[in-house]
Amino acid sequence: MKMDERKINCLPVHIYENREEMGVDAAKDAAARINRIIEEKGEANVVFAAAPSQDDLLENLLKEDIDWTKVRGFHQDEYVGIDKNEPAGFGNFLRRAIFDKVPFKELHYLQCEADEAEEKCETYTKLLKKYPIDLIFLGIGENGHLAFNDPAVADFHDSKMVKIVELDEVCRQQQVNDGCFPSLDAVPKKAMTLTMSFIMNVPEAICVVPTIRKADAVYHALYGEVTTACPSSILRNHPGAALYLDKDSASRI
Repeated sequence: MKMDERKINCLPVHIYENREEMGVDAAKDAAARINRIIEEKGEANVVFAAAPSQDDLLENLLKEDIDWTKVRGFHQDEYVGIDKNEPAGFGNFLRRAIFDKVPFKELHYLQCEADEAEEKCETYTKLLKKYPIDLIFLGIGENGHLAFNDPAVADFHDSKMVKIVELDEVCRQQQVNDGCFPSLDAVPKKAMTLTMSFIMNVPEAICVVPTIRKADAVYHALYGEVTTACPSSILRNHPGAALYLDKDSASRI
């Protein structure tokens, strides 16, 4: 059941009784957007987020009527140097959650060897220029990040589309909190990520944020200053975004 709906600056905010209902409606919104883009352009280029926060969206998106043979899939970030078979790798997360379950037109991954990361960023940038992204799925980190744009490295006017970043301790601890790694020491310290300027230039965005651990970040994103101290605050200025919350993540607003 939807508990509340409001608009903050440009951003529609939808709040649900639980994360399951949040995921159902977010998936319906996503499917409608993808189908409209396919109808208008003949195909859709979509960036997927990889995190447990996306589980409800992705599970329900698979139930929607979408011609996946007309969808080109990308993902927004990946650890530098992570083993290609590591389950916590974001490409592997997306394979398990959706990429291996439906027949995409094409799939493009960020995963590479550590010494190939700079080259991979350049190659991925060329792909993103060749296939301009129509829709991006997002989450908000416990430190307010979007993708791996933590406060210390976020730049609203970044000249790059993809870059290598140092992950802060809050971000790395979140990966432990999410059950992706057994300890902080096991979490990589560097990652490749789509930049803030790139994210804000994607025409449409759906941001899905459940759980009480995100309540403070959601509050600052929606009611704090628009600043890189809370990178997700810039979503309030995105003309084509929508934010989906459960009652726990919305508990401070």
